[in-house]
Amino acid sequence: MADDLELRFERTVQADARIEPRDWMPDGYRKTLIRQIAQHAHSEIIGMQPEGNWISRAPSLRRKAILLAKVQDEAGHGLYLYSATETLGADREDLTLKLIEGRQKYSSIFNYPTLTFADVGVIGWLVDGAAICNQVPLCRTSYGPYARAMIRICKEESFHQRQGYELLMTMMRGTQQQRDMVQDSVNRWWWPALMMFGPPDSESTNTEQSMAWRIKRDTNDELRQKFVNMSVPQAEALGVTFPDPELRWNEERGQYDFGQPDWDEFWQVVKGGGVCNAQRIAHRRKAHEDGAWVREAAAAHAQKQAQKQAVKEGAA
Repeated sequence: MADDLELRFERTVQADARIEPRDWMPDGYRKTLIRQIAQHAHSEIIGMQPEGNWISRAPSLRRKAILLAKVQDEAGHGLYLYSATETLGADREDLTLKLIEGRQKYSSIFNYPTLTFADVGVIGWLVDGAAICNQVPLCRTSYGPYARAMIRICKEESFHQRQGYELLMTMMRGTQQQRDMVQDSVNRWWWPALMMFGPPDSESTNTEQSMAWRIKRDTNDELRQKFVNMSVPQAEALGVTFPDPELRWNEERGQYDFGQPDWDEFWQVVKGGGVCNAQRIAHRRKAHEDGAWVREAAAAHAQKQAQKQAVKEGAA
């Protein structure tokens, strides 16, 4: 019986069909999905902080409204993704505790500070651009709830990228001080954006199995290359340069050659040693603790409604 279930699972995956919550799946597949989707959800929620920091200091009402809408979208993305983990049997409260206790990770990119308002634009352009490269293939991932959540998320991330690029184009048409601000921001965010795709394939321990299960569709290095190829022409149109002396077009490969990020820095940030790691988690912990009364009230209301329904059904 177990062999039949595993064979059916493998045939479904290899046929590029979807695995649904009630379908049988290997324990490793379930655990891998919970880890990946939870990390994605945590990243969306933590990712509200760097830009949310600028809502009260936006230079105009229009920019404030745009930024508010974007941060709200990110909260929604986190909710979609936490809901997807629940279809795998995970508990949202447990996932949150694992995050604030350091037992689960989120994207390393959010442990860098946003020093100027230009960072809001560069995050939209480069960080959300890298997210799109990562996430569009996930619309075809083998787990149904995750794939369906990603369709809406990718559409909204695409809008965020355009918003960021439009902000930067506006600043680049402004004063020399504004142009310098944009270039400084690009210099600071370029390498962390390349790190968003994860370690080199030679150091990745999960990619091979995730691709066999059709959870991932591309390797880390393949996605990084796509992102560089996409970003260089956009930088040229914008009028900025990337801080990489090795960046150049390779006619033979038909792609850009580029240097490698500082992987020692990457692992340091992943392990909690980034500039903003402690600050981000402390903020998330406080928000979770401050919201405890809301969760308790909601649970009490749900219990009361269930009791009323039980009494009504008993009377009937």
